[in-house]
Amino acid sequence: MYLIQKQNMKKIRLLVLTFLFINLIAWGQTTPKNTGKEAENGWKPLNENSYSVQYPDNWDIDQSGKMGISLILLSKLSSPQDKFRDNVNLLIQDLQGQSINLDKYVEISEGQIKTMLTNGNLIESKRLSEHGSDFQKVLFTGDQGVYKLKFEQYYWIKNGKAYVLTLTCELEQFEKYKVTGEKILNSFRLK
Repeated sequence: MYLIQKQNMKKIRLLVLTFLFINLIAWGQTTPKNTGKEAENGWKPLNENSYSVQYPDNWDIDQSGKMGISLILLSKLSSPQDKFRDNVNLLIQDLQGQSINLDKYVEISEGQIKTMLTNGNLIESKRLSEHGSDFQKVLFTGDQGVYKLKFEQYYWIKNGKAYVLTLTCELEQFEKYKVTGEKILNSFRLK
């Protein structure tokens, strides 16, 4: 039994590590995808089978599934010198048969932040409840290559799946994108 739990923990740690680094793939250019009618407030709605979210009409969307990411919403580059597109991405992980609840998922994820990111620093982690579901809000910083980044993540566990929604910004750009990024994060609904 202990060996099975240990193997499951290794799988979960690999999955968590993957989502930390996958959200960094959003630096490239993408082709916008038509997502349906315009929202009244100038934002576009995206309705999928298991979730919905809204995003600014001047952000690009990538639903190609590259690297296992279900969704990447990308800001525009702020200048010709800007090389990083601040973004929100969604990773959906299958946890079937692994007995992972939200508490355990948070524990594993927080450990990965501190050990797998260069200069990883957990700033805040708190449980919230909105729209009838509990989720964890985690704020942290870390370095990836030449980029000093700040992340705001929300974790949900529902129907044997983990939903990890991440705002990723260059550290010095975080305050600039925080209001828009959090509006995207807060528009997310599980179905």
